[in-house]
Amino acid sequence: MTRLTLNGIATYTEGTLPRPGQEAPKFLLTTSAFEDVGLDHFPGRCKVLNIVPSIELPSCRLSSRRLEEGLRCMPNVALLTISRDLPFIVDFGRDDGGARSRSVTLSTFRCPLFARSYGVDIVSGPLRGLMARAVLVLDARNRVLHAELVRELSEDPDCLAALSAARLAVELGSATAVSSADETAVAV
Repeated sequence: MTRLTLNGIATYTEGTLPRPGQEAPKFLLTTSAFEDVGLDHFPGRCKVLNIVPSIELPSCRLSSRRLEEGLRCMPNVALLTISRDLPFIVDFGRDDGGARSRSVTLSTFRCPLFARSYGVDIVSGPLRGLMARAVLVLDARNRVLHAELVRELSEDPDCLAALSAARLAVELGSATAVSSADETAVAV
């Protein structure tokens, strides 16, 4: 179990956040059109996995928009925002100038094992049953380049670190550099 906090109160997750250098666990998650989508649906592209408790939370929506804004100049990077929200809720509408063509919001409702596979399954505290906030950057071969499990659930992930890892992956075209925003965050 990994110890996190919510406004200073201890809460725990089960599973292990994939570490930089590891291959990301495969999954099939659901779009707002009820289509199943996995990592292989983005061949040859780097991916940023933005895992949130709910896209309905203003802070989660804001960090998703920050990542979308930062990825506008990186057309070969896909942003996957992942929550336990129902599929018809996950696609909150907005006019974003085209960023959504590289961004997809996914639900874990058909894939309950996703949260444990990625170490974000909250098993105690008031948010039990939701997922902890995390950001992972994967290269085109689905190797983890950057991993951050947000230690205080009321705080935002380090979007700049994730964007830097994505930018480096695009520039290098491979998984030669890996980073972790907080090595203790991935320890079990």
